[in-house]
Amino acid sequence: MTAQPEITQRDLRTRSREIMDAVQDGQAFTVTRDGHRIGELVPLRQRRRFVPRAEFAAMSRPAPDISLEAFRADQDSAAQHEQDDPYDR
Repeated sequence: MTAQPEITQRDLRTRSREIMDAVQDGQAFTVTRDGHRIGELVPLRQRRRFVPRAEFAAMSRPAPDISLEAFRADQDSAAQHEQDDPYDR
């Protein structure tokens, strides 16, 4: 992993458009003031809207098997419980 370039607070102020364009393109910077590191300027991660089918399948392989009968019984139990009158004593 390569080190982030350091920019001074003054550079950030005077070259903000150039620096922000670089951040938008994926570049990260360490900001300094008076020779001391004070922060990082990093691009936001973009959330993907879709996961490719092959990637989803690969992520799903280690998931435990689900018993459809047990799942259905849990659903029936929850539905039956909700049908009970909470004020019935």
